[in-house]
Amino acid sequence: MEKALFDDLVLSLKQAKAISKGEAPASRRTVVTAPDVKGIREATGLSQTEFASLLKVSPKTLQNWEQNRRTPTGPAAVLLKIVQAAPDVVMKTLHPS
Repeated sequence: MEKALFDDLVLSLKQAKAISKGEAPASRRTVVTAPDVKGIREATGLSQTEFASLLKVSPKTLQNWEQNRRTPTGPAAVLLKIVQAAPDVVMKTLHPS
């Protein structure tokens, strides 16, 4: 291994140790906020059962999300963001009358 690369790795480890001990600030932080599932559902005017069916999840899963016992991940989280941003488009596409 090149000396310069090794020195960079050692420096990174020292910085990580200082950050973990609170002796140095992290250079960046990522904050992930859970979506307001209940608010999103209520904005659509659907019941829990109807909204769960729309998202293709069980009503119990939806209830866990709404009560913050679980957090939606993956495709469900993305679909919720889309429903929040454009509920009329999603409803017209996924919930035909």
